[in-house]
Amino acid sequence: MVLVTGASSGIGAAVATRFAVDGCWQLLLHGRDKERLSQVAARTGGTVLNADLTDPVNADHLARTAVEAAGGVDVLVAAAGIGWAGRFVSIPLPAIDEVLAVDLASVVRLVRLLLPRMVERRRGRIVLMGSIAGAVGVEDEAVYSAAKAALGAFADSLRYELRGSGVEICLVLPGVVDTPFFVRRGTPCRNTVLKPVPAEQVAEAIWRAVVRRNRSELFIPRWLRLPARIHGVAPAVFRRLAERFG
Repeated sequence: MVLVTGASSGIGAAVATRFAVDGCWQLLLHGRDKERLSQVAARTGGTVLNADLTDPVNADHLARTAVEAAGGVDVLVAAAGIGWAGRFVSIPLPAIDEVLAVDLASVVRLVRLLLPRMVERRRGRIVLMGSIAGAVGVEDEAVYSAAKAALGAFADSLRYELRGSGVEICLVLPGVVDTPFFVRRGTPCRNTVLKPVPAEQVAEAIWRAVVRRNRSELFIPRWLRLPARIHGVAPAVFRRLAERFG
């Protein structure tokens, strides 16, 4: 059983479609937009789980419903996410709460509620949707970058705890993905270096990571691993390069 959050559009919808093509998985599909989610479910054969993850009660209900529907979740793909772009001094306080709730808090809660059953069954795969913004920080996206960076630390910590348990963690770090994400946040992508990749490319990488169980970290496109490593080894050098080239 695969639970995909954010499955009503973008990366989540592409992931649902890719797993459906495989034909070996039952799908539980979460989304906020019930109409679009129903359309994705109709073409993938998935079960609709409509919920707004800005409310922690809904995250808890989603996890319980998923367990009750399937007896346990084998794979969680936490693809739900929102963004906000602009100077940090301008971001409304409710927007901070919303970004942190959807991109971080709801993910942590879902994992906490689904993980014990995975450990008990000694199998499971948790796919967390990070971002290159969380690996290197991005100008005018301070809160979003912070949430994604926290997910990266969360993934690392879980890997240590879960050694030998049969449960694996995969962190996905895409660059710019061609989805409605930027339209919904109300600000277009300003990065002129990163070429948008299709959501289907991200979904294919996620599917391969789940099926082959051999990747704990996915940079999409792969060359993004280099700036992330430079940032880790020589952050001052990276910042100078970023200031010069964007």
